[in-house]
Amino acid sequence: MLRALYLSLIAICILPILPGLLGVLVSAFGYIPPIGLNQWSWAGFAAVLQWQGVGYSIALTVFTTLASSYLACLICFAILQAAWLRPIWRKMELMLSPLLALPHVAFAIGFAFLFAPTGMVARAFEPLGLSGSELHDAALLVKDPYGLGLVMMLALKEVPFLLLMSMPILQQMKVQQIEKSCQSLGYSRAQTWLKCIFPQWLVKLRFAMLAIIAYSLSVVDVALIIGPTNPPTFAVLVWQWFNDPDLALLPRAAAGALMLFLLACLLIALVQGIEWLITKRCTQWQFSGRSGMHLQGNKWALLLVCITTAMIPLMLLWSFAQRWRFPDLLPSRFSLRFWQYEWDSIAATIENSLSIALVSATIALVFAIVAHEYRLRARWQLPAYVIALPMLIPQLSMMFGIQVMTLHLSSNAYFFWVCWSHLFFAFPLVYLSLDGPWRSFDSRLTQVALSLGKSPLQTWLKVKLPILLPALLFAWAIGISVSLAQYLPTLMLGAGRISTLTTEAVALSSGFDRRITAIYGLWQALLPLLFFFFVLGLSRLQIQCRKLSLKGFVSHESLSQKPRYP
Repeated sequence: MLRALYLSLIAICILPILPGLLGVLVSAFGYIPPIGLNQWSWAGFAAVLQWQGVGYSIALTVFTTLASSYLACLICFAILQAAWLRPIWRKMELMLSPLLALPHVAFAIGFAFLFAPTGMVARAFEPLGLSGSELHDAALLVKDPYGLGLVMMLALKEVPFLLLMSMPILQQMKVQQIEKSCQSLGYSRAQTWLKCIFPQWLVKLRFAMLAIIAYSLSVVDVALIIGPTNPPTFAVLVWQWFNDPDLALLPRAAAGALMLFLLACLLIALVQGIEWLITKRCTQWQFSGRSGMHLQGNKWALLLVCITTAMIPLMLLWSFAQRWRFPDLLPSRFSLRFWQYEWDSIAATIENSLSIALVSATIALVFAIVAHEYRLRARWQLPAYVIALPMLIPQLSMMFGIQVMTLHLSSNAYFFWVCWSHLFFAFPLVYLSLDGPWRSFDSRLTQVALSLGKSPLQTWLKVKLPILLPALLFAWAIGISVSLAQYLPTLMLGAGRISTLTTEAVALSSGFDRRITAIYGLWQALLPLLFFFFVLGLSRLQIQCRKLSLKGFVSHESLSQKPRYP
């Protein structure tokens, strides 16, 4: 049974990578028989290279990808250096779930409301003497031609993910013992973290870094909201080519998607080379005296929390604002009419989003449990990097081939294919989020239960499941958050017939009324947060129930014992 489920997992969540890449590879060389292109050619690549500004677009993409990823890595390390194993870490751990739950699109909309030329930051600085035209020309951090706003937004949004991936790494490294050993040698905390912990942490964080590299390189929805426009990033440019009504130009879009995949491979190799250079080759900095850097992690954490917590109240304020002139700090008139006008359509969109998210996240959780259990019991299993491949390959480089495959199988099952695509991209994250809890589970508990005559299923349900239930609920919430954030899979496999909060929010963010955009962005931000708070409440309730049952068992045992007399 377990093997059959594991093979189903491979067929549903891993094998579609092959037709996805094969479809875009064949189309890039001009072979698309359904539209009358039957000859192989390099015309698609020639059209990409002849496009005006494509070199700048690729350079801009490389810059924003590397800058945002390494800035996120630096901020994550600074926060860990300042807070790990300290009382403040418990507060940060509680804040981690809401920060991680906020989808990228909702974060980008809130970021735009804060840093747009007429945003809240511009309104706050206007009394200092800057005119509205100067602020508009500066463009602050939204739609700036150098992508600085995109770098800052992606870096801040990826920090919670890196913190989550760092927690099991640091628990395995036994940081407390390393700190005691270094303190006995006269090193400070900053020196200990930089010279002893950072090299080990960076090597073990490799998968997480490669995942955010691949995402930052291929992101389309966030770049459409706050990224540069003339030219845009290369992923947005390829997406515009895919939307060209002239089907004869489809090889150009496929060639661009293939080049995006090759660019991702090059950047992944570059990141691994930088890691090897820092940790293996150029190691002089690790033993060159006792110099160290204190990276002010508390300030970075405060900045991240302040920006994130300011977004939802700002979107809520915009959704009720009827008149809000620049540079007023608050609206002069409030109204409910925008909520009334949009409620019917947004209710249907919320229903679509929730149904797709619940189906895909639940199946992803079941598959993740199957994968981890099979890894413990079988000799042969897929390596972790194969399971993580959907996270490491740009979505645009796979979605066209997958779209062609779905059209051959069943062209009208739009809801089914959208659910499957969300499962395809949610499963790797759910699997990785359960990796730490599964590895830290004490297998001796299972052996004891089996020795007492319990079946494997009873052992799993009565011993392992109660212990791992909080981690399972948290992974389920992560799967829901990933599903609610999907943009390209919903558009391409839904053929525009399936609308979700993400697709509507991105469409409305391009020049539509800010009030309507704020409503959709607010709902997209609140739904994952509600699920995370629901999961947190269930986890605490389950822990309290376990404590009460253990207390009752102990008191019953103590009463049943007969008194002993000398």
